[in-house]
Amino acid sequence: MRGTESIATSLCRCADRFYTVPGYPVTDIASAVGAETVINERVALEYALGDSLEGRRAAVIIKNVGLNVCADPLVNATTQGLCAGVIIIAGDDVLARESQNTEDSRYFGELAQVPVIEPDRRTCTASVAAAFEVSEQFSRVAIVRVTPPLLEGEVNEGEIKAGKRQKGSLASPDLTMRGRAQAADRAAAGMFAWSRASPLNLWKGGVVGVGGVDGDSHVVTVYPPPRAAKTLARIRELGRPFVQEHRWVKPPDVTGKPETFADRGFCRTFCRDCPFKHVMGILKDKELQVICDMGCSVLAANPPYRIGKACYALGSSIAIAARSTNVALTGDFALLHSGINALIDVYEKRLPLLCIILKNDRMGMTGGQPVYDLNRYLAWADPVICRADETRLLREQIVHPERPKTLIIEGHCPKGCNHETVEC
Repeated sequence: MRGTESIATSLCRCADRFYTVPGYPVTDIASAVGAETVINERVALEYALGDSLEGRRAAVIIKNVGLNVCADPLVNATTQGLCAGVIIIAGDDVLARESQNTEDSRYFGELAQVPVIEPDRRTCTASVAAAFEVSEQFSRVAIVRVTPPLLEGEVNEGEIKAGKRQKGSLASPDLTMRGRAQAADRAAAGMFAWSRASPLNLWKGGVVGVGGVDGDSHVVTVYPPPRAAKTLARIRELGRPFVQEHRWVKPPDVTGKPETFADRGFCRTFCRDCPFKHVMGILKDKELQVICDMGCSVLAANPPYRIGKACYALGSSIAIAARSTNVALTGDFALLHSGINALIDVYEKRLPLLCIILKNDRMGMTGGQPVYDLNRYLAWADPVICRADETRLLREQIVHPERPKTLIIEGHCPKGCNHETVEC
């Protein structure tokens, strides 16, 4: 069995959904599992995060340069958390046969504080299940790095298991943003212990091989480092010297408990005269759960509304909601910044989604800088456009959709106002 077949068979056994942007060396894997082709890699990961919120395991199959596009939701998913496992199969073109560079995907493990597994021919069938398990254990995305020598070569046909399904967890709604980051840092220590205890790594002393490179011992869990620095003194690996460079890495030094709103004494909410408060009230009255975006819409997750199920990266609410709550709450800047690709994909696939856009022509979180007029760029979506004070129309339009629907709500931010605080 070739490595490509082994990875594909393991994915079919372990995952519920598959997304891809095809590219060498992973195109054949994506084809073998029938992965859904997506407009870009970021949207693919956001769809997978939406599946996770609904308890479905999802795999994103992309090449090394595509991982760059995923960086924003990948990093933010570590602090937001997951429910079901999400893994990225990252195909590294180490000789730049069909790529513009030889990027090494393992470095994203350190950047996003996520586990990285690099299977060899002995562990190919077990690594996918292990990746899903560790994703759920630590409620963050896991990366599986594969290379052409592994995918094109013969591998051991070990027993292919689905792996034990666990339930991950989202960040507590009682935590501040700082508290979520602290909680994620605290969990990183457990990742180091997981790596060192993983049966995927075999030790016989001598030279350590990584990624199928010959050695007396071999490393599969490449981030966090699986052994003490002195044990990893002599290393052979494919690509850049990642494991060699990270022998001395330690988990973040975290003291004290993660900060909560109660600890801080307050939480932030909308400005006193915000025109969009009516929208939040309607969503709450109708008991609709939304995926919030970064920007002012993230405040809908705080008291007194508490209508946000999750919030990840800027512009991410559309794709995530399309696979989970079916209601996205975003701002005009977030949509133009990076959400519009997801909206295009949703309309092409006719996915049921109500996309609510708060149009204030301003960057509300960063000082009120002006934003391009959104309406001229969304005519193709045939949006419903209304004012924020048209309460009756809003109640008619804010409903669970059967197809894609875009609702642009226009309002003007009150001059000189700042987000208010509510005592907790």
